[in-house]
Amino acid sequence: MQISIHINELGKKFVNEWIFKGLTLTITPGEKLVILGSNGSGKSTLLQSISSFLIPTKGSVVWKNENQIIEDDTIYKYLSMASPYMELIEDFTLTETINHQKQFKSFINNLSAKEIIALMQLEHASEKYVKHYSSGMKQRVKLGLAILADCPVLLLDEPCSNLDANAITWYQKMIANFAQHKTILVCSNTVKEEYSFCTDKIEIENYKVQK
Repeated sequence: MQISIHINELGKKFVNEWIFKGLTLTITPGEKLVILGSNGSGKSTLLQSISSFLIPTKGSVVWKNENQIIEDDTIYKYLSMASPYMELIEDFTLTETINHQKQFKSFINNLSAKEIIALMQLEHASEKYVKHYSSGMKQRVKLGLAILADCPVLLLDEPCSNLDANAITWYQKMIANFAQHKTILVCSNTVKEEYSFCTDKIEIENYKVQK
């Protein structure tokens, strides 16, 4: 599967303020791209616009599988995502969370729930309700589910949020071991550990409307 993303003159405005404007970019299959910007600069809005979760005010985003256009309402099948604003189902255990996701998206290599829990290094909490997890454990679950999903595109918004040094090392190893074949877009507030594997970058400030 060869997924490319074609962005043309993209812009998003809330009320009378342009969050970004005039972004034209082609993301090629397997590309590793970081979107850099300060807190509140619009990185998450851009990522959600690229994923078709938000409708842009101006311009277009076209996803293609080789030369075949992917319809907007089916783009979700080709991507997985982890972000601080995404919610887990608090009344599920980790095992239930994984089995729930399996109903909608398969995991790479047909990994079992037990194998996924081991890769997350959360065996000790597999039957614990997610609502009792620390913020760092929840972030590890979000990242594990996204990285291990059998999808060609991986979207990561500030992936090292709430992670300690050991968990950051775990995240980097997960990317190296399970996501090198994927197209990856990372939003980061210049935290290099989040995007050390990226070879391309854009800075959201370059697409701000100058007053």
